[in-house]
Amino acid sequence: MITFHSEATKLRRAKTELNEGLLVAPFECPERVDLVLERVRATGLGAVQAPTRYGLEPVLAVHDAAYVEFLASCWEEWKAIGMAGEAIPNIWPSRSMPGTRVPEHIEGRLGYYAQTGETSICANTFEAADISKDIALSALGHTLKTGEPSFGLCRPPGHHASSDQFGGYCFFNNAAIAADQALKHGLSRVAVLDIDFHHGNGTQEIFYSRDDVIVVSLHGDPLHCFPYYLGHADETGSGRGEGFNINYPMPPGTGYARWSAALDEGLARIGQSGAELLVVSLGVDTFEHDPISSFTLKSEDYPDIGRRLAELGLPTVFLLEGGYAVEEIGINVVNVLSGFETA
Repeated sequence: MITFHSEATKLRRAKTELNEGLLVAPFECPERVDLVLERVRATGLGAVQAPTRYGLEPVLAVHDAAYVEFLASCWEEWKAIGMAGEAIPNIWPSRSMPGTRVPEHIEGRLGYYAQTGETSICANTFEAADISKDIALSALGHTLKTGEPSFGLCRPPGHHASSDQFGGYCFFNNAAIAADQALKHGLSRVAVLDIDFHHGNGTQEIFYSRDDVIVVSLHGDPLHCFPYYLGHADETGSGRGEGFNINYPMPPGTGYARWSAALDEGLARIGQSGAELLVVSLGVDTFEHDPISSFTLKSEDYPDIGRRLAELGLPTVFLLEGGYAVEEIGINVVNVLSGFETA
């Protein structure tokens, strides 16, 4: 299986994350890329190739133009007014502020476009997000051209990024951009399967009223788990999208038996949907030792996940999302990919 990768994804080197009331070193770090890449090469998974550059047109097909412009200019504006640290939101339009206008001051716009407070914007955040989506689109292009599976070693991840907000380490929604572009290449319907521990709230929001993309997500119950607020089982789409958004929320402590049963059900729904391509938001923070998650999957479970995905029989693009047990991330990611390859 070919892997698409660029060292430029590591340009984003944030120093701060708000966690448990403290500013700590971010769990989403450049070293994650190194460890996955090291494992890809050690196992002989396949060639590693640089991505093609695609510009911003595919981004603007799923993201609001003013939001994209905000991401492009935020860091320089933040520095220009003399802010000493990284750009961390500290105020948001709340439920008691209807009809909110977009502020002109960068501090106000930062909160307007942020979902969450843990993710800072630092130097080269926009550049890393831009190359990350190019990796996703290059993986998609390879699979559309050859029918072969591909892996996009994306960083930053993308599935929390909505049409006009960032959060959860995500700025551009790589899976949504890839799925939308696949449709523009002539496919009638695409499936996005999100197996990250955290609900892909951004992907859900982007496609919620569409019937050309079926979104299936297995994740921690939002009553107990980040990102909260979205991801309940009764969120099934709206309008034309009714029935095309499928959530499987599961409680803390969920192990592989329960999780894989939900996966089988989700794959059956995808198989019935008429999807012609599968985009997998590949998070391995379902791992038992992940520092910011609460499922209990083991490294030996991940090859079976790959095998089950392969049984669907669809052209498949894997895009990296989360997974923060840094020592094991390469093992767990490549176990999924190898399981798919050998099915």
